[in-house]
Amino acid sequence: MEIPTFGTKDPTKEYHLRLAAYIIIANQDQSKLLLVQAPNGAYFLPGGEIEANESKEEAIHREVMEELGATVEIGGFLGRADEYFYSNHRQKAFHNPGFFYQAHTWEKKCAPLETVNRLEWFPLEIGKNKLKRGSHRWAVEKWEKIL
Repeated sequence: MEIPTFGTKDPTKEYHLRLAAYIIIANQDQSKLLLVQAPNGAYFLPGGEIEANESKEEAIHREVMEELGATVEIGGFLGRADEYFYSNHRQKAFHNPGFFYQAHTWEKKCAPLETVNRLEWFPLEIGKNKLKRGSHRWAVEKWEKIL
């Protein structure tokens, strides 16, 4: 099966591999998405880079605690999508294979460990359209089909 790819790979740039795992967290009736707003104003699904020796699931658990101050029970795997992008913040080009999951349940435990992001609930369509990365929108669309 072909892996969906988003962004444009610029042949003049050197790309750094950044494996990442993300999770879709919805409210009880699945009508709203919880998104993370980075300091630059961009919206993303909760999750992020997989650190050395972490599994995809371990990365999600760590990221959800850091970004949301919550624990999560990971539900199904939605798939992988690749993204090519340039980070102005890091001044680097990235090849970002993203592994996407859905949350079965989640529970707030404490204040987020990271204080630089903002959390916001959006109605499904609005949230999907706010996502900066095409791979994140793709994952939400795939999730919607199995609701």
